[in-house]
Amino acid sequence: MRSPDFATGYVVRFFMSRTLTALLIIFVVGNACSCGSRRPVSEPAPLIEQPVEQTVSRAKQVMRALTEAYPKQIERVEFRDNDWAILMHGKWYYYADGRLLQENLRESAAGYRAVIFYRYPAELPPLEERNPEEVSRIENNRNSRSRDTLRSSTFMDDLWRAHNHSEAYNNTSAVRFLGRSTRIHNLIVENLAFVEAQILAAAANDPQIQTWINSIAISESFAWRNIAASQSRSYHSYGIALDLLPRSLGGRQTYWLWTSQHRADWWNVSYSERYHPPQAVINAFESYGFIWGGKWLRFDTMHFEYRPEVLILNGIPLN
Repeated sequence: MRSPDFATGYVVRFFMSRTLTALLIIFVVGNACSCGSRRPVSEPAPLIEQPVEQTVSRAKQVMRALTEAYPKQIERVEFRDNDWAILMHGKWYYYADGRLLQENLRESAAGYRAVIFYRYPAELPPLEERNPEEVSRIENNRNSRSRDTLRSSTFMDDLWRAHNHSEAYNNTSAVRFLGRSTRIHNLIVENLAFVEAQILAAAANDPQIQTWINSIAISESFAWRNIAASQSRSYHSYGIALDLLPRSLGGRQTYWLWTSQHRADWWNVSYSERYHPPQAVINAFESYGFIWGGKWLRFDTMHFEYRPEVLILNGIPLN
């Protein structure tokens, strides 16, 4: 027969076991119930309240592309004062529906025309048939160019440090490009040198490219002026555009405005009737941040300009 001490010990051990089991159940259930209210480890609670933007907006895309394209000039991008903005040379520029304006100009934004960040295709786009409504819009747009609202030049002036002719000129340098002298902005001299190296490498294996190089009569970059028949300053004024014109066009068309003087449907000129540099030349320019005017509706096939942000926005890779 077991002793009373044994029975007492048994009872104690029994209740202790039950108590531990109950505590364990409470712990497990408590944790299970609280899981739904806990933030996963991979999603920590924000330390500060951030501005809310429901989707990746066009403003955000443009301002980030500008920051990536011009790291030497633009310090950072952020969402502030209910708009996307970039800090450049100590000044904040706001997207302002594409107008790129400083704080003091935002209230008068309606008086400015937006900077164009357009669709730029990787390949030469097919020519489209234009219906009467589109033709009318093209013609009206051409006739209204001289009456356009001003495109804000303050952003470009600050970007390239070119607020007047003297300052713009002083920020350019005379260089040799494909054997001809031209004047280009100091910040893109290296890019143009890379373009030249790529063209010359292609010419070594393709006599047609060398023939094109030999045909160049004019290589013009810096020229302080407005875009023809408009109030907007030309990219030539900043030394970031380059025109390469051959000695002879062979009867082909190179610039829409010249063509419009003798052909009403200038937009209908076929590609075979237009002067085009070799494709390897276009590829070289695009690789280092230049766009080609031959892909525009208002075609300008001798024209290249430094717009890396446009290439970035259109997913075209840069070197």
